[in-house]
Amino acid sequence: MKHLGFSVWVVAAMSMAPLKGEGLDSLIAEFRADQTDLNAVRDVPGSLADLKRKDELADQWLKRLDDLKYDSLSAAARIDWHLLRTSLIDGRQGSELQRAKLKEMEPLVSHLKPLQELMSDRSMKQDAEKAAGILARTAEDLKALRKQLNPEHSTQPKPSPVIAVRTAQIFDQLGSRLDRWFGFYDGFQPEFGWWARQPVGELKKELEATAAFFRKDLAGLKGEPGDPLIGDPVGRQALSNQLSSEMIAHSADELLAIADKEFAWCEAEMARAATAMGCKDRKEALEKIKSSHAAPGGQVAAVQIEAERTIRFLKDKDLITIPKLAEETWGVSMVDAEQQKYLPYVAYSRPEMRVAYANESMSHEEKLMSMRGNNSAFLHIVTPHELIPGHHLQGFMASRYSTQRQMFSTPFFVEGWALYWEMLLWDLGYTATPEEKVGALFWRMHRCARVIVSLKFHLGEMNPEEMITFLVDRVGHERAGATSEVRRYIG
Repeated sequence: MKHLGFSVWVVAAMSMAPLKGEGLDSLIAEFRADQTDLNAVRDVPGSLADLKRKDELADQWLKRLDDLKYDSLSAAARIDWHLLRTSLIDGRQGSELQRAKLKEMEPLVSHLKPLQELMSDRSMKQDAEKAAGILARTAEDLKALRKQLNPEHSTQPKPSPVIAVRTAQIFDQLGSRLDRWFGFYDGFQPEFGWWARQPVGELKKELEATAAFFRKDLAGLKGEPGDPLIGDPVGRQALSNQLSSEMIAHSADELLAIADKEFAWCEAEMARAATAMGCKDRKEALEKIKSSHAAPGGQVAAVQIEAERTIRFLKDKDLITIPKLAEETWGVSMVDAEQQKYLPYVAYSRPEMRVAYANESMSHEEKLMSMRGNNSAFLHIVTPHELIPGHHLQGFMASRYSTQRQMFSTPFFVEGWALYWEMLLWDLGYTATPEEKVGALFWRMHRCARVIVSLKFHLGEMNPEEMITFLVDRVGHERAGATSEVRRYIG
């Protein structure tokens, strides 16, 4: 695997981290304040007017950046200039995607426009009787909509599960926003509660019922283990826009080709490691290492041992400077059983490595899959990925240097940095035994597969069940872990 070029890029980028005041610190701070303030007041779900106002702010800031004398900026300021401009363009493209999605939902949500306009009106004095009328009509419209789409009483085509779930989210969000809107006037405008309290309660009930109808009856999501996995693919053009915003100089098809090539490398290395373990193939090797895991209650201690082992290895080889406080301030927390539906493995949430492991509330099968999917060989490489020198160390440094850039992210800085260290530790012999190699290769294959299944999902070339099958059959995931991963990817 050739990764020296990427290594040089990372080191160069880190070496350009400016001292405070050398970048566009104050300009970015001003933009963040503008964005925060506008988002606080322009927050009506599904409102085209709010999208338009946010686009206007982005356009104003793009003009401000274009008016700067770029050639006179320092290297650090130029980096900030590109980061902010890319973020603004990404926001504009995101608005276009939202508009396209709202257009697909228009027959289902067009009757909400008077309610959305009412919520957008922040006048200190409301026409309470008029407002009550809008609330009451919207509630009746929602009842009529459910009747119109009820499969038992209507022959009208129902929306696709994707559209149904997306529309249900709008109803949920409007219900939450309705409480805030009502609280703004209730008790402060004497006649407001007299007119609006009952219609607000009725509308809240209808929004909840309609969201549940769309989610359960139309999309088939009943809150049961066998519920279908439903995502919302963005399509080729939006995917191309997002790759550009992430500064990835490849098309989706080119990335798929790279992922396939890297996946093939992993398979060849996995076959060698399996032979060294005395196994006939990678499936047998994976099965063997999955049986080696911590006993119930022992996973946290296993993480601590692996973390200390990594830090010793880094120090012995003088690979990277580890601030004493960074070494002292990482911790461990547990991912509860419900959260493991989305996070079946470890994750990082500063300053803690979140550990997924068997919980007594799980079924017997779920407990076994959780322990097998978080075995010792997997933990060996994922611990440095999440802690030191991975996400914990990079988060520690990011909170202290070039802090104006915290609103930005790229795949290179976040996952790229941790993956780079996985590859470097492989080359330096940290993954020394055949079992450790199988564990490291599993995660490398997992990351290749993540590129493959996610891109193909958004291109409309793979559905959620096919994604799960790929992760189980080609990578070696436990089915529960693969299902949780796909649920997170598409959710």
